[in-house]
Amino acid sequence: MTKSELFERIDENDASLRRIAHSLWETPELGLHEERSAAILVETLEDGGFDVETGVGGMPTAFVARYGDGGPSVGILGEYDALPGLSQRVTAEPDPVVEGDPGHGCGHNLFGTAGVGAALALRDAIDAGEIDGTVVFYGCPAEETLVGKTYMARAGAFDELDAAVTWHPGDLNTPRMGSSNALNSLMFTFEGVSAHAGGSPDSGRSALDAVELLNTGVEYMREHISDDARMHYAITDGGSAPNVVPAEATVWYYVRAPTREEVETNTEWLRDIAGAAATMTQTTVSERFLTGCYDYRANGVVSELLWENLQAAGTIPYDDADRAFAAELQETVADERIESRLDELPDDVAEAVRGESLYAEPVEPHDHDRQSHGSTEVGDVSWLTPTAQFTAATWPVGAPGHSWQVVAANGDFGQKAVAYAAKVLAGTTYDLLSDGDAIADAREEFESDVGHGAYETPLPEDAEPPFDVTAMDG
Repeated sequence: MTKSELFERIDENDASLRRIAHSLWETPELGLHEERSAAILVETLEDGGFDVETGVGGMPTAFVARYGDGGPSVGILGEYDALPGLSQRVTAEPDPVVEGDPGHGCGHNLFGTAGVGAALALRDAIDAGEIDGTVVFYGCPAEETLVGKTYMARAGAFDELDAAVTWHPGDLNTPRMGSSNALNSLMFTFEGVSAHAGGSPDSGRSALDAVELLNTGVEYMREHISDDARMHYAITDGGSAPNVVPAEATVWYYVRAPTREEVETNTEWLRDIAGAAATMTQTTVSERFLTGCYDYRANGVVSELLWENLQAAGTIPYDDADRAFAAELQETVADERIESRLDELPDDVAEAVRGESLYAEPVEPHDHDRQSHGSTEVGDVSWLTPTAQFTAATWPVGAPGHSWQVVAANGDFGQKAVAYAAKVLAGTTYDLLSDGDAIADAREEFESDVGHGAYETPLPEDAEPPFDVTAMDG
């Protein structure tokens, strides 16, 4: 089976892949609760002859599917969780299916489906004797809370890999070369003494006071951390009524920085401030560590193969109706947001993209020096094996991720990008499995850039997947 025949096989499966993507879009599920979504993908892979292991890393909706025998072993990462509060119909105005329900505002209904499509095509190439080795599809839950891959990594799920590839929906077809912020996600709960705030405040000890002192301390801390570091917080429990001294209060923190080392340093400082806040208020404090992740390191060798296959796959077959609906969605996005997106691009790319509602042509890698202030647990995989990822244009140029516009796009024309993304994933994996030099070169770069054994899980030994946490990353 040649590369062109591999692509043809994916085209033959296009209608089936779109049905899967639409089914996931119609029943969006939050991270660690993607029972139906994971089951659809698992069943598809099992029916295709893959050996599937479920419940990986203590998460019922995490799975690993393998096909082939021996090495090399190349992984394809897939996601399928939705976001809270983003329910939306396929319309060009805010119109939730059910107010407050989840929606696929990051395109993960397309994400996991494309990976499955690529894995099935590669199965056929293995059966035809064109490539040797093992294809491993990873069903990764709870990306939006930065949980899935980190807990899977702690369980050793990625240790067998010689390389990994992945993608993400977006507004351009291009490899992602820039880095991302590492992160820790943790909660502090303060315990005090309840009392009548008017009648006997002297007998109370306010847990909310401790939270507010912690947050105030962090505001002063900001002056003394690096410009690229970030500290976000939300008070998730601050008491019940003004006339009751809160006996318990909880604050949730994200600690981000360009490196794990800086995240750990800033987290220790945050813990010191939390302890000091407890001392000042005569309360006690406990910590719940939810998750942590590494910064992303793009492997240049694998990324170059992605770029070659982005070009080989051509363009996404959007038609005039798709572009018209995309233009309607784009009109609801603030001009400042669109211009901000264009400002991120090289001048020639920005000029080509400007005025387009959908841009389906491949775009050369360009963000090598960009430091994203967001985070992804693809970073953890990139510290374990040579890893590369790309974006594919599934929503209008400039539309922000995690928005109702993106949900509408991913329920409609964005589904045409599934086969395109599957071709890029399958083609790149095909190249890695058929060219031993590519694997060797990718590994040599990995050893130089990251180093064997450099990864240590950011999770404490007692950390468990946070099944009760569903808030967004961003």
